[in-house]
Amino acid sequence: MIHLFLLIRSLNVGGAERQLVELVKGLDKNIFIITVGVFYHEGPLIEEIKDIHGINVISLNKRGRWDIIRFVFRFIKLLITLQPDILYSFLPDANLVGLISGKIARVKQIVWGVRASNMDTSRYGWLVRVSLRLSAFLSRFPDAIIANSYVGRSFHESIGYSNKRFYVIHNGINAERFKPDRNTGTRVRAEWGIDKKTVLIGIVARMDPMKGHPTFFKAAQNLIQRHNDVCFVCVGDGPVDYKEKLYLLSEELGLRDFVIWAGLRSDMPAMYNALDIVTSTSSYGEGFSNVIAEAMACGVPCVVTDVGDSTIIVGETGIVVPPKDPQALADGWRSMMKRLNDKSYSIKEMARARIVSHYNREIFIQKTTKVFLSLL
Repeated sequence: MIHLFLLIRSLNVGGAERQLVELVKGLDKNIFIITVGVFYHEGPLIEEIKDIHGINVISLNKRGRWDIIRFVFRFIKLLITLQPDILYSFLPDANLVGLISGKIARVKQIVWGVRASNMDTSRYGWLVRVSLRLSAFLSRFPDAIIANSYVGRSFHESIGYSNKRFYVIHNGINAERFKPDRNTGTRVRAEWGIDKKTVLIGIVARMDPMKGHPTFFKAAQNLIQRHNDVCFVCVGDGPVDYKEKLYLLSEELGLRDFVIWAGLRSDMPAMYNALDIVTSTSSYGEGFSNVIAEAMACGVPCVVTDVGDSTIIVGETGIVVPPKDPQALADGWRSMMKRLNDKSYSIKEMARARIVSHYNREIFIQKTTKVFLSLL
């Protein structure tokens, strides 16, 4: 048996966190003994992992940003006690802690998981910039690095990441959970007061500058000037001050009667099924967008910005536009609305078929398992 230790900051809702959960669910328990370590005991996905038989979730009880030295010593002690065969960490903070602690504790194999691409570090604090530089310097020491996008690997290599074993494994979608379901979609539309004739366009993303919400709203203003049968949904949450800025922007653009603020949703498959078009307006930083792939698995076509591997994900089933271009985004929506009117069933079925064939969870699990076994 191989003892695998997965390390992540928390289990709040996010792309990396969701993929960790899918990995835990999908790995062969006859091969792997799995322990999950979290810096902070928080997030709704903790309970989802705890429901998986035989999985041990350990809170490392980090007391805050500057609780570093004592925290690392506690983690080293834990690793010496558990003696995992592989330590697989997700995202920069966990990667740095995992590498330093794992080397001291003499963990056999250390793997980094990187998710982002073309990060605009000017929008973040000095600590993020220092973390990226330090990660680039230390990137030769993990036994392998796994990126979830080709663009992400290229970005990290461009900032100095160096490793002979730098793999790309795209995220995997649970196509049994995310699937077409007209009844649940109709229920959510009724909840929002949306009739069958209204075209419902949704953005599903945390409210963060990288996600491009201003582009979404400006494109919405453009679209409603020529179409009065459309409505827009924002699913997600974020810092209060940034949310207020977005609320104010939507008001200034005259979108009060056209935007539904849905907040966080736990019934994501139903929510996707309520939408006619899902859009990703990321300006930078996106690697592999779970939202795009989940929506497509539900048979919902996507209009996306050319960031990360979004172009590869949608293939011929979607429309790709430049980032930060509201006019191009609105034109993309118009083109997709025309496609839906012309051959809606074909586009919807093609979108789902692409995810099932290329990005289902089984492929993700098989590729990740192959990397782990090759290391040992």
